[in-house]
Amino acid sequence: MGKRRMPDLYRAPFPLYTIKVDPKTGWVITAGGGGGSKTGIKNAVHFLGLELVGDQHCATLVHSHDTDTRATMNLAIGGDVIAAGQDGRCSLMRFRQHQPRGKAAAKDAGGGSEQGAARRRAGKGGKGSEGAAARGNVSEMNDNTTQISVDTFGEVQSDLNPQDPLQKCVRFSPDLSLLLTGGTDGHIRVWEYPSLKEKLDFKAHEGEIEDLDISPNNKHLVTVGRDFACSIWSGNQLAMSLCWHEKMPQIAAKSYRYMSCRFGKVEDQKDTLRLYTVQIPHKRDRKPPQCYLSKWDGQNFLPMLTNPCGTEVISTLAVSDSGTFLGLGTVTGSVAIYVAFSLQKLYYVQESHGIVVTDLAFLPDTPKGQSLKGNNEAAMLSVAVDSRCQMHTVRNRRSFPIWLVLFFCGLMVVGAVLLLRHLFPGFI
Repeated sequence: MGKRRMPDLYRAPFPLYTIKVDPKTGWVITAGGGGGSKTGIKNAVHFLGLELVGDQHCATLVHSHDTDTRATMNLAIGGDVIAAGQDGRCSLMRFRQHQPRGKAAAKDAGGGSEQGAARRRAGKGGKGSEGAAARGNVSEMNDNTTQISVDTFGEVQSDLNPQDPLQKCVRFSPDLSLLLTGGTDGHIRVWEYPSLKEKLDFKAHEGEIEDLDISPNNKHLVTVGRDFACSIWSGNQLAMSLCWHEKMPQIAAKSYRYMSCRFGKVEDQKDTLRLYTVQIPHKRDRKPPQCYLSKWDGQNFLPMLTNPCGTEVISTLAVSDSGTFLGLGTVTGSVAIYVAFSLQKLYYVQESHGIVVTDLAFLPDTPKGQSLKGNNEAAMLSVAVDSRCQMHTVRNRRSFPIWLVLFFCGLMVVGAVLLLRHLFPGFI
């Protein structure tokens, strides 16, 4: 633990805002860009091939999909489909893997000396951007490597803010029957998938939606906004509002706001669910106050545990597939991994990135993901506005086999008996 610059797994020619790992193929899908401003910074979705060589991870660019004038600020993966938040719209892109067709010239993915700028909202897309994106493209790499095609097949208007529309979060329901979006207009929009027919549209918060998630059975939707609220919904009906500091009288009302929310499994408890939320100070003081991480029962939403998680403002939250680990990124570039059960810090690198960490993704608990973890209990990717993608790993903690523990216990008992016989002849 401590302040050190982690080696870069990959560096893009544009700011990175979001990252996910395809559980089936193990591809790392990351995206970002300069938006509609004429800075010369491109907008694209990058597909990275991840490998484990010895105990080191390395990534190579497999495919770059140009998104014209629209930067992808957030994305979700549902099967072979990417739902990408671009300005006030959600673009649906299908990606496919093709068999190599012999050697071909590698398509330049836009590398060079372009540097990521400070994070900004993507500008409004110019005319013809939909047509350019919909055509898709295929990149072929040397030596018969993987070929990927990406084609846009649908799009919905996911935010209707008249001043600066911006989709801030997107999720597929676990059964892939729904697509959920939230943005700066405070509305949650639920779309039937794959038809993209609008099912629900309701005002969830006053001001921007910060985050949302849906339970595995589609029963509950949780949303957090800049209006200090964390709300539990059943359909479009408010079921309850959470109050994380109810038993913390030292926390003044409206001194903190919710930043992130995620459902998580409980390891070895199939039907048990937890909800995790992050609370950050609403205003910054000269002496930075603590941020807090909270755990809730995922069925009745009763508070279970709240712990401080440092004075660096949290910018993003991730939960591992098994529910064992939580990942936190900060606005100052630090990255941490916590144990979900106890909310205790297990791993921390101060200012690993040069600026705000925009997204995190654990390697999935699938055969492909497990093979990429190697001898690590957890492996998590981070991206930031500094254009860097990094890997953070937690080595398997050493444990003794039960037979070895029993063997040493037996030796201790024998040793104690021999010592007593020596000190007290005739004891036994």
